[in-house]
Amino acid sequence: MAESQIEARALALAEIRRIVGERGWIDDPDEMRPHLVEWRGLWNGAACAVVRPGSTEEVSEVVRRCAAARIAIVPQAGNTSLCGGSVPDESGSAVVLSVARLNRIREFDPIGDTMTAEAGCILADVQRAADAAGRLFPLSLAAEGSCQIGGNLSTNAGGVHVLRYGNARELVLGLEVVLPDGRIWDGLRHLRKDNTGYDLKQLFIGAEGTLGVITAAVLRLFPRPRQRWVALAGVADVADAVELFGAARERLGESVAAFEMIPRIALDLVLAHIPQTREPIAAQPHYVLVELTSTDPAEGELARRGEDWLATSLAKGLVRDAAVAETAAQAAELWRLRESISEAQKLEGASVKHDVAVPVSRLPEFIAEATERVTAEWPGVRVVAFGHLGDGNVHFNLQCPRDADRGAFLAHWGRFSRIVHDLVHEMGGSIAAEHGIGRLKRAELERYKSSVELGLMRTLKQTLDPHGIMNPGRVV
Repeated sequence: MAESQIEARALALAEIRRIVGERGWIDDPDEMRPHLVEWRGLWNGAACAVVRPGSTEEVSEVVRRCAAARIAIVPQAGNTSLCGGSVPDESGSAVVLSVARLNRIREFDPIGDTMTAEAGCILADVQRAADAAGRLFPLSLAAEGSCQIGGNLSTNAGGVHVLRYGNARELVLGLEVVLPDGRIWDGLRHLRKDNTGYDLKQLFIGAEGTLGVITAAVLRLFPRPRQRWVALAGVADVADAVELFGAARERLGESVAAFEMIPRIALDLVLAHIPQTREPIAAQPHYVLVELTSTDPAEGELARRGEDWLATSLAKGLVRDAAVAETAAQAAELWRLRESISEAQKLEGASVKHDVAVPVSRLPEFIAEATERVTAEWPGVRVVAFGHLGDGNVHFNLQCPRDADRGAFLAHWGRFSRIVHDLVHEMGGSIAAEHGIGRLKRAELERYKSSVELGLMRTLKQTLDPHGIMNPGRVV
């Protein structure tokens, strides 16, 4: 690096420190550490500083100075990414731009059913704020106690209620974004209809911080359900689970809010590693966790419909045993079994993760064929295939055999992914259903996206970020 560049960087960093103040500047190695490590520990990066602006205007000034000095920026929200998209590389030349201090709910519109929240708002806090106002913000995922809205939108998070409410991009009406040159795009519109040209907000949702920094969003709210029914049902196999889902949709319609698949091995890991969890029903090969919701004020009607469907399924042999939550606490216990799977896998040891989607009708075929292929590749590998059966998104994870070398197993990640992703591609699926691309799947994207799609993505990147400073090395 030329001496003039070094001086320009030093001046820019000094200016940035002045802009954000001591509260917004971190360069102590110990304090920086949580911002530099990926949740699973697969990536350990370095940075010249972690910057925590306190307003959109401060974000703008930080980005403007980084752009002028060609300093790379890694936007970061809750840092719960599983694809390495929110931590810097090992060079130490980038600035991590944390949105954690942008944590205000700016506006609530009960008539229009919207909330304007800043990017650093924790997802669970947004859910609670909506609930306190008699509304529902339906985005829900295992990391909701620590993930932040900016990251949820930047990765187009899915979660357990996609079946009824859609992905993150379907829950947003407007955005505020700081562009790579520091300009602020105020797109905080509350409109449900706006046909005035390109829908610009969709460029930034799912872009993983490569096109700009999301600083605030207008979020869609929904009527708060008045009734909720949760049950865990045991089934023989994935084919029966898919058939059960079809029967639920046909009989219960839009009241089916979530339909999750849990194999026995996943439940075993949770029971072994997560305190205060217990066996819910007699041991089964597979389970489905079903949640029904309704705004119908007729008390008990939803439970009656759910129990009728469950009784019919038991009579047909589709369901082998079941537990119905009688209280909110019992419902939380059942959901905890599902939401603790990733944590339990981490505590069990090394695992290789695949976040993929295939057509729901092909899930049984995919899981059977993928299991056969990876087992042939590494005999004894433990397949933990769970997830959002209702939208075809399965987390096809591979747990290291207990007697295998962890390093050797993880070194095989690329080969495992090629096997799984080739099959997903053959079935017309997606190699990244809800976790994004990040660093983990960048090379994979090159293999499975068409040249036309990749060309369009690169054109967008070059146009909006010609100097490549926004989250470089991610996605494209």
